[in-house]
Amino acid sequence: MMVRSWADGRFALLQAVGDLDLTTAPRLRAEIDAVLATEEPHLAIDLTEVPFCDSVGLGVLVSTLTRVREQHGRMVLVVGGGMIPHLLTITNLDRHFEVTGSIDEARQELAA
Repeated sequence: MMVRSWADGRFALLQAVGDLDLTTAPRLRAEIDAVLATEEPHLAIDLTEVPFCDSVGLGVLVSTLTRVREQHGRMVLVVGGGMIPHLLTITNLDRHFEVTGSIDEARQELAA
């Protein structure tokens, strides 16, 4: 998995590419930890290039949402088609996450 991050005004953007599973979740968690330690607690995570996510990866997303909310921030997931939106739906997590279809939409949501 490759993870890139950058600041965009009052929020941070992370882009993940590759499977999000037991072996790669620590990489994403480390990048999230670094961002949340230095940036505003507003975060967009682009998962459009993540074809697979297991329970460990999902756990990273849930724990990140909890941390962001504890810091009175917001988190938006950017998802395309495929596994991630389906996974959020079948686990009923779609009711808890803010989800958009593009980074531009996430920027607009976080700027509002």
